[in-house]
Amino acid sequence: MNMKYFKINTIQSTVLKCLIIMAVWTISGCSTDETQTVATFTNLVLDENFDTDGAPNSQVWGFDIGTGENGWGNQELQYYTDRPDNVTIQNGILLITARQESFENSQYTSARLLTKDKFEQQYGRFEARIRLPFGQGIWPAFWMLGADIDENPWPGAGEIDIMEYRGQNPTVLIGSVHGPGYSGGEAISKEYTLENDRFDTGFHIFGIEWGPEFVNFYVDDVLYNQITPEDVTGEWVFNKPFYILMNLAVGGTFVGSPNAETEFPQTMLVDYVRVYKNNAD
Repeated sequence: MNMKYFKINTIQSTVLKCLIIMAVWTISGCSTDETQTVATFTNLVLDENFDTDGAPNSQVWGFDIGTGENGWGNQELQYYTDRPDNVTIQNGILLITARQESFENSQYTSARLLTKDKFEQQYGRFEARIRLPFGQGIWPAFWMLGADIDENPWPGAGEIDIMEYRGQNPTVLIGSVHGPGYSGGEAISKEYTLENDRFDTGFHIFGIEWGPEFVNFYVDDVLYNQITPEDVTGEWVFNKPFYILMNLAVGGTFVGSPNAETEFPQTMLVDYVRVYKNNAD
């Protein structure tokens, strides 16, 4: 979920081939093969299963409230709240719901959760099992920001977009990193297309495995992208703790505004959020 307008860098469509145990991936169209590191993170340090109905666990989750500056930097249309109408847990599922309603001078409401000052970690595996909403102008995201963002404003703090997608294109998601020299329209990004299925019809696991020299992007058990210091066009800023965000935006420069065919309410369903680190860490 970009802090500012984000236009995906054009990356040629590639075919990834998984080889042997450590998953050596060959990206077609590249001049040389690229070997991708696959990490094994076994120590579960955050396990949010949303087992208790009602509000999310306040020891883990806080909220951004309001519209932010310039619609959170993206000209988004929603007003974020912490009301049960927009965010609640029911039957083991976290529901983040965007509604079309007049509220605080906005025409839409939704919610944005974050673990800032509550849970932050450097490196590891971060994953969530989510069923996504759909429709023109619907913009869900599961992402991370550098924990030093108050002292080191975006994009200097760094941003990792584990998953974001356009609701009008329910088979394609995007994984990205932003940093100084490669933010907004210059973000380092790659798309993943779900074959013969849609992200709004069932749950999928979206995750990264992150180490000192790489960020690997996964959908379910598929490693579809790796970003390393050699891939970015500025400073590598992914060597410090980051915190987690989950939100459901409406409108903005990334997806455009809802249209007459967009149905409301739309809900992002989160089954769990888990974070692992190496046993040696």
